[in-house]
Parts: sequence; structure tokens; C-alpha cells
Amino acid sequence: MMWLMDECENGFSVDLFLHCSLVPAVFIVLLLSFVQSRSKAQPFEERFPYLRGRFGIVVPLDFIGSLSNRWSFGFAFGAIAPSVLQLFSESYTPMKVPNWAKAFVYLLGALEVGVAYFPFFACLSTPHRALGGVLGVLYTLMWLTARLYDTASCPSGKILGRYEKLIIQWPFFLCLGFLLGRFVYIIVKAVRIHLHLQDEENEEDLQFHQFRYVKTLLKRPPEPSEPKSWFRRKVYDWDPYFKFPNRMIGTSIISLIGLYTMTLLDYSLSDYTFDKLDALKDSLAEIASSCNHTDNMFTSLVPGLDEFSYVARMSWLATTIFATLTSVTYTFHVLVCYRKHIKRLWRGEKNFLPVKFHKPSPAVSVAAITRYSGWQIAFTLWGFVIVHFIQFLFALIFAYGVVLPIQKGKFLRWLSSVSIILLTIFIVVAIVIVQIVLVQIFFLQSKLSPDDKQKPLALNNRKAFHCFNYFFFFYNVIMGLSNCILRLLVSCILGTWLVSRIDRTIMQRGYESMDPGYNTWIGMIFADHYHSNPVMLSFCHLLLGKTLDRRPAEPSYDTFSNTTGCSVGVRVRVRWLLLYTLLRNPKLILLRKRKPQDHHDNQDPLLIARTITSQAQQANGLVSNC
Repeated sequence: MMWLMDECENGFSVDLFLHCSLVPAVFIVLLLSFVQSRSKAQPFEERFPYLRGRFGIVVPLDFIGSLSNRWSFGFAFGAIAPSVLQLFSESYTPMKVPNWAKAFVYLLGALEVGVAYFPFFACLSTPHRALGGVLGVLYTLMWLTARLYDTASCPSGKILGRYEKLIIQWPFFLCLGFLLGRFVYIIVKAVRIHLHLQDEENEEDLQFHQFRYVKTLLKRPPEPSEPKSWFRRKVYDWDPYFKFPNRMIGTSIISLIGLYTMTLLDYSLSDYTFDKLDALKDSLAEIASSCNHTDNMFTSLVPGLDEFSYVARMSWLATTIFATLTSVTYTFHVLVCYRKHIKRLWRGEKNFLPVKFHKPSPAVSVAAITRYSGWQIAFTLWGFVIVHFIQFLFALIFAYGVVLPIQKGKFLRWLSSVSIILLTIFIVVAIVIVQIVLVQIFFLQSKLSPDDKQKPLALNNRKAFHCFNYFFFFYNVIMGLSNCILRLLVSCILGTWLVSRIDRTIMQRGYESMDPGYNTWIGMIFADHYHSNPVMLSFCHLLLGKTLDRRPAEPSYDTFSNTTGCSVGVRVRVRWLLLYTLLRNPKLILLRKRKPQDHHDNQDPLLIARTITSQAQQANGLVSNC
């Protein structure tokens, strides 16, 4: 990937500009830290009253709970994608060191890139909107000017032609342009709020979807609505009560931009390689024509090389398209799986996970938050390379095994060979089916009821079954070899095909803990589940709003505490809410804590439920009279 970052003849280098940008980046971070106040001041700060509580921690991005400015942060991730791809290719090394110290150099390079792009995220997340907007505009303009100058001064390239850099870097210009417009909007909005022309938005209003989700849990299941469209049934069904966090959107945007860059790189390098192969073929043809003997080695080699060059070029081009579509589909499918898994955890369902992952370590879960984005991007890009290579091998096998024999008029020979292979496979499968049918007819007892779909797992004709099992034992030994090879091939193909699917393990059952990518996925979704569960957030808000602060709840949450709409007293209202909850959740009746002398201890749970139902009806009448 070094050819994407070559220096131009004018001496300008984006890497050199990244080094120079550390100075304004550090200045912006220090300025934002100065205006950021701390809740607790240190004793030595008493000597400097003006600096008391200053220089707080600047948070670039909340990777867990924040759902505001999601697309702004996503485009900020897209703006830093070039440096992320450069780190991925391990071509960014600030200094030359021995091989054993390269890991420390990569860490130093990653820290340098993080500091250089820190102002993009800090200016978006700072509570001082006007200052953040002004600094963000200046810093974004600086980077946009540098990249435009680099593209305008050296637009052409060795492979893609005259507009090579523009073709490669237009997604980055789009992201920087969006950020520039966003910072301008932040400045205008801050000015309008300062002039009292606009009310300041509450952060909780932006997360109102979570509390709307809780309200749906307190209502009756909705009646069947109109049928969904084909797109919502087969492709994607959006959910108004769910929002993807900043981390998932930013990771997906970098993955898509990385796939775009990798596809261009793949196509360019393959085109360059096949051109060199054609040049080698022409050289061999010239050598063969210059020789006196017509039956020399080069004469027989040129036609085969010519055919291979054409087949390989077409196969590589076709598999490039399929591999790109596969990787893009995986990127969006990971988002769908994230929403599905998180909503299952919200409902308390853990059956879709292996048993050993039902309660992951808290330290592992929190650490998975930091690892996920980088690993997902790396898995996506490396998965594209691996899947493309595997698809290319299958395309060559298909071309030489099916297409070329038919084109050369050897259809009957090809058909006979394929027929023999298919007949062998058919016989093996037929014998397996015959065994199942014989067992179904002769060696299982009759159905216990005419309504049963299958016979019970009870043997019949035991002596005949033992003889049947003995004679098929020798054949199954032979058939086991082919099934063993088939099992290995299927495992290798699925493992390489799903290598970029971090949400699905490629290990066998019982060995899921040996898959580091899947461990990261499980830890990440559990951390998000514990920190963004709508029911827990609603409960915590009500607890803080009414128990600790002794203040009425915000209008956004007032619907949870104002269910009955009647002022008959706190005790009656609480009892009504309790009865309503028990009616909607009968299993909670058995979990209620009772006194030892409670006369319901030895009663039937069904009788207890009926008693509570009658009490609920009485309470309902009491509420209806108010």
C-alpha cells in the first residue's frame, strides 16, 4: 500500500504534514482542557485561584453511552481512514529501528496518529460548543487544504492514470467537507443559543428512544399491523426504539472506506501484474520465433501461458467484484447481528451464546470495548484478501474444469468425467438414505399415537438390527474416509469464508474460547448491554430524580410514573402498580418475599394467582371511581 503515499516531486508529503500537525493538535487539546473545569480541585491549586479546577480531562468520544452526533463522529472516523489504513499496512514507521523493536515503533506511530486526529473528536464532544466549533473549523480547514494541495500538485499516478489520487481520496474529502459544515452549524447554533434565539437541547431528549422502548414493554402486545414490505422482511427491518452507538457507526464507515481502497489497490496491482505476465509471454514468443527449431520448449509454453493469462485475468476481475460485495454485505450484517444480540440480552435471552459465555469477566468485557473497533476493521480487510484468494482458486478450477473443456469441443469427455463423479456421490448419498429408510421401516417400533409425526426411539427386531449393523460396519469404514475429507474441506472453506465475521465463531463447539475475535464480540455486547439497557436507565433516572434529588421527573419520563392518572393516595397507587405488574408477569408471584407466618406459603400457586386477580379487580374498581 506504499504506492498510495508516495511523495510528489514538489517534496510535499502527507506523512510530514502529519508530524507537523502535532503542534496545533496539542495546542487545541490544551486549550480545551483549560476551559474544561474539574469537579474536585487539588490543595496546591489554592495558590493559583484563576487556575483552580482548570485543565480537566478532554474526552474525545464516548464509546459506550453517548448517542449524540453519531454521524458526525462517523464522518470523523472516515476522515482519519487514510492513516488507519496506513497503520493497517504497517507502512507508517516514524523512525527506523531493529526488527525486535518494531512493535514499539508501531505503538509510537499509533499514538502519534491518535494525537494528530484528536482535535476532530474533541471539538465535537466538548461542552463549550462555540470554542469547539471555531477550533474545529480551523483544524479541518488545515487538513482539507493540505490534502487538496497534495492532490492538485500531484494528481496522476503510475497505475490508475491521470486522476489517481482524486479517485482514491474522494471519500476523505467528503468526510472532511461534512465535518467542516458540521462545525459551522455548531458555531451558528451556539450563537443563536447565546442570543436566546434558540433553546438549548437536553442530552436526554436525544436518547428518548430508549424510554419509548420501555413504554412498549408496559403496554399490551400490539395487534397485527399491515404486512411489511419485501425490503423489511428480507433485507433490513428498522427499529425506531434502537440506535447504534458511535463506535459501531464509525467502525462501519472506516471498514467501507477501507474496502473501497483495498478494491482499488487489488484491481490496480492485479492489472499491473497481468501486464507484466503478458510482457513475459511476448518475450517468450519472440525467443521461440527466433529459434530455428519449431519444437522447442518455448513454442509449447507460449500457448498455455497465453491461455492462463486470459483466464486468470478474467477470474481475478470477477472474484474482485464478488469478494467486495461479500465483505460489504458482512459489514452491514454485523450491524444487524449487533442489534439482534443486544435486544436478546435486553430480554434476558442468552441461549444463543455458548454456556461458558453466559457470564463473561467484567475486565474482559470492558477491555473488549477498546479492542473491538480496531479488530473489526482488521478482520474486514484481511477477510477481503483471504476470501478473494479462495474465490479466485475456485474460479480457476471452474474455468479449467468446466468452461474450457466445453469451449474446446470436449463436452462429451467432460460430461463423462463429471457423470462418474456425480454418480459416485449419488451412490454414497443413496446408501446413507437407504440405511435411514430401513431403520425407519423395520427397526423402530410403531407410533404411540396416530397423531405423532415420528416413531419413538425404541428398537424393534433387535436380532435383525444387529445383523444389519454388522454387515454395514465394513462399508461405513470405507465411506468414513470420504466423509472425513469432506468434513475437513467444508470446515476450511467455511472458516476462510467467515473469517471477517467477528460476531460468529469459526471454532467447533467447546473451543469457542480459543477464538479471540469472538471473545471480543461477546465481551463488547455484554458491556453495551450493562451500560445501555433501557429498563435500567429508566429505573436509574427515576431513582435519581425522585429519591435522591426529591424533584419531579422530567417530562420525557413522566409517562412512566403517571400510569393511573388518579390521585387516590400513594399507597393505593403503589398497590395498583404492584397488582398490574403481577398480572402481566405471573411468574413473579412465586418470587415474592413473604413473612414466615404468611398463610399463602402452603397454598397452590394457581390459587394465589386467582386471589391476586380478584384483588386486582377490586383495585381496578377503586381506581375507576376516582
